[in-house]
Amino acid sequence: MRTALSGLTTRGRCLLAAGFAAGLCAVALNERDLLRVAAFVIALPLLAAWLATRARVGLHAARFLSPSRVPVGAATEVRLDLRSTGRLPTGGLLLEDNVPYALGSRPRFLVERLPRYHPTALRYPLKPVMRGIQQVGPLMARITDPFGLAEFDRELAGRSKLVVVPRVVPLLGLPGGSGMGAGDDGSVRLRSGQGEDDAVVRQYRQGDDLRKVHWRSTARRDELMVRVEERPWRGGTTVLLDHRLVAHRGNGPSASLEWAISFAASVCLHLHRFGHQVRLVAEDGRVLAGGQADGGHSDHVVLDSLAALQPSHRRELAGGLDPGAGQEVIAVLGGITPAAVEDLIRFRPRGMRSLAVLLDVNAWASASEDKAPDPADAHRLLSSAGWGVALARPQSPMPQVWRELCASSVNRGPVVRADVT
Repeated sequence: MRTALSGLTTRGRCLLAAGFAAGLCAVALNERDLLRVAAFVIALPLLAAWLATRARVGLHAARFLSPSRVPVGAATEVRLDLRSTGRLPTGGLLLEDNVPYALGSRPRFLVERLPRYHPTALRYPLKPVMRGIQQVGPLMARITDPFGLAEFDRELAGRSKLVVVPRVVPLLGLPGGSGMGAGDDGSVRLRSGQGEDDAVVRQYRQGDDLRKVHWRSTARRDELMVRVEERPWRGGTTVLLDHRLVAHRGNGPSASLEWAISFAASVCLHLHRFGHQVRLVAEDGRVLAGGQADGGHSDHVVLDSLAALQPSHRRELAGGLDPGAGQEVIAVLGGITPAAVEDLIRFRPRGMRSLAVLLDVNAWASASEDKAPDPADAHRLLSSAGWGVALARPQSPMPQVWRELCASSVNRGPVVRADVT
């Protein structure tokens, strides 16, 4: 009874109070008719509260997303199956499904009558505008009686996961010259000391473990040399994504970071179409997709990893390592300083293909944001180091940027025009 009374609305409480007041007046005035009216007025909100409580107990719901994995801008349909197992039909049901702001407004439904044991399907569309792992739900149900005297809230259907992956743009063409890592065995690179950190020895660098010093080579070359673990060359292409927060400007779906993520996803899937081994890494060298587990050929792994990617709080690019680990590199870079560019190219072999897309993030910046470094300096340094470079702005179509990137490598080979039917 205490639970039922807690669900009384203001109208129900006022009616209950009026019933008690009328009952007291009937007893004081010895008016039996007034007492009957008072008993009815008191019983009505109590009966309404009891019926609403019973309806709440027998209410069940399930949620289905079709599909549960969509790209940004695509639509998905949500279906809610409602079912009542109570002894009485449920009426006056107000439903509101909790939806994140990135998916739109919260849908609301009013069900006047929900029959017993017969499921009722409710549908509504979602069109996400922002990538991410979104949680839809829970479904909040407010059960009321026809007179509005009592209402109860209940949480139904739990939460459902919706994976919103980056938008992928079809690209055409491949940079020619070195095969873009399309399966060469790397024997030539091994003989020249290149590969995935597989050189036998190299010069000592500050911070190297002294236990790896190769004393025989040190004595022969008269300089400190260290051993590097030898691993076979597997070929392939590394797509480097700079997702540092300080390197990007703008907010929401129109931010430069979202453009960079969408372009990186498009490049990875474009190379996958031609059977290329692709490894997607962050600016600190962390592998996001394309490791040994999936062989670099899983589009779902690439898109799901980018869907969950959050901006990094690193201030600088990771230095001291080849960003491609001996592979050919396509770097998608935000605002980058000349010092960071020098660290990026210092350990890249000049004879190995290196391409970069520089985002002019100042074109994405709002009036309240600080200016990023001018990309012209980074463009000059990368070009002088033998990198192919293309510049991207908000109005630049991704296929055009990709064509410019392909054209920037003509000094190392012709652009290969290839399409998959």
